[in-house]
Formats: sequence, structure tokens, C-alpha cells
Amino acid sequence: MPAETPDLGAIERAALGEVAAADTPQSLRETRARFLGRRGSLSGVLRSLGELPAERRSAIGSAANALKQRIEAWVGERQAELERDLQSAELAKHRLDVTLPGASLRRGALHPVTFVERDMVEFFQGLGFSVVEGPEVESDYNNFEALNFPPDHPARDMHDTFFVEGGAVLRTHTSPVQIRAMRDREPPFRFIAPGRVFRTDHGSTKSPLFHQIEGFLVDEEVTFADLKGVLYAFAHHLMGSDVPLRFRASFFPFTEPSAEMDFWWNDQWLEWGGCGMIHPRVLENVGVDPARYRGFAFGMGIDRTAMRRYGIPNIHALFDSDVRIREQL
Repeated sequence: MPAETPDLGAIERAALGEVAAADTPQSLRETRARFLGRRGSLSGVLRSLGELPAERRSAIGSAANALKQRIEAWVGERQAELERDLQSAELAKHRLDVTLPGASLRRGALHPVTFVERDMVEFFQGLGFSVVEGPEVESDYNNFEALNFPPDHPARDMHDTFFVEGGAVLRTHTSPVQIRAMRDREPPFRFIAPGRVFRTDHGSTKSPLFHQIEGFLVDEEVTFADLKGVLYAFAHHLMGSDVPLRFRASFFPFTEPSAEMDFWWNDQWLEWGGCGMIHPRVLENVGVDPARYRGFAFGMGIDRTAMRRYGIPNIHALFDSDVRIREQL
């Protein structure tokens, strides 16, 4: 009994309708499988061509192959439509409303120590001082010997100084910059040298790393009164004209006479820094004639100035890595 002629028209109408109705990539794949898969209706027609009479086999085979190509084309077109729809939905989901106010970016700010240091430098530049710098790893000679430290001075001991290989030290004060700046220069001159210094100190107002600003002036007619006048003006500029201040006698190998300057804060006197008239032997060590020239020098704490200005009770909060603390400052 000859095989029945397949109804390719019905298969085409069904395929066209189901492809158009597929609303997801998965449903489209299932539709294609129903017609073109191994057990699909059109695949069945192609497998059964051998059962047809020879005179019909060629025409039906050609029509079936042509229908297969059309179905593949419909599936491809529908797949592209679904992909565009999916992309449009994703874009709409994440679409930016340009009428909304923009999100403000977090802005950085100067560190309190940097801000105070710049304020200090600006003050002294207004008095005609120039800024000089020096290395943080210093020779023993510049850090101690040239500054008139005797070999047995306590500041040379390990409890004050960080020693490094080769006999060098991490500078314990900014005073070595004096030696470097005054050497081979002819007075008069006036310099400031802000920078980091290192000592094995700990406490709420002390840190192994802290910041100083060194200042020194050398000329023919320089007195201790000049030093006091400069430091009083400096303190009033930084902390206000009503800040209580005091000088007290002290000792430093590189100044004579020597003093320390304190300011009143949190119901106590807080040491701000040391000062004095540059020792004649220090001037001799840098080739300056002490019989003709005199000078003063001082080294004031930048960190403690920042503590007072911003009301910070513990110096370690200045360098804490906690962003919440930094944001408060």
C-alpha cells in the first residue's frame, strides 16, 4: 500500500504559529525540536521519503527541504527578536534617570599635620625665612657631634635613638638640617626645616615618629629677645592671641642659653619645643665665625600644635588608620 502524501502545508502553518508564539529562548528551542529535532514532524517526513513512489519522492523531498530552511530562518529571526527584547528589558531595568540629582563624590582633605605644617611654613616665609630639607637617615656626626653632643651624652643611648647599620641613625631632631644648611654659607641667613623625626618615645602626647619644624637665624646682631619675639608671634598666629605661654630654662648641647616653650592646654602645661642661642662651637663646626655672628634656633612640635588646634587628646589618633577617625579630623 503506497504511503500517504505528507501534509507539508499543515506542518508549515503549525511551525509558523508556534515559532511566533515562543516567548522565551527555551520555548523557542522546544518548538524547533518539535519540527526539526530527531523526532520532529518534518524530520519524520524526510525519513519517510523512501516509502513514497519514485515519481513523488523528488518533489516532496525538495518541498520538505525548502520548508526546513524556512523554519530555520523563522527560528533565527525569532531568536534575534527575543534577544533584543531581553536586552531592552535589561537596559530598562538599569536605566539611569538623568533628571535625578547626581551622587556627590567623597572628597579628600589635607591631613591635620599637613595643614598645620603648611600654615607654619607660610608664617615664616612671610618673615623672610627660606625652607630647607635634609635626610631622615643621618650620620652620627650631623645628628650629634656637629651639634656639640659629647660622646657620653644620654641622647646617644638606645632608649632615645634608632640606630641603623653603618653607624647612621634615624634623625632624632631636625637640627642636623642646621649643620647641612649653614655649612659653606656666609651669614646672614634664616631658614626653617619642617620634617619627620624619630625617637623611642611612647605616650598620649608622644610617638616614635613625630614632626618638628626647625628654625634658625644667624646674623651680626641677634639676641635672645629676637628669639622670644619670633616664637611669641608664631604661637599667637597658630593658637590665638589669648593662649597662655611660658619659657623655662633648659639645657641643649647645641644652644646656650637654652629654653623650652610650653603652652597651656587641657588644664596643664604641654611642652611645645626647645630653643636657644646657637652654641658658638656649633657655629665653628660649620665654618661661621662666632666672634662676629650670633644666631638663635628652635624646634617646635607640629603634631602637638595639631592636637591643640583640633582638640585631639591622644597623638596616636592623628595617625590611626581608622577612616572614621580621619573623617572627624
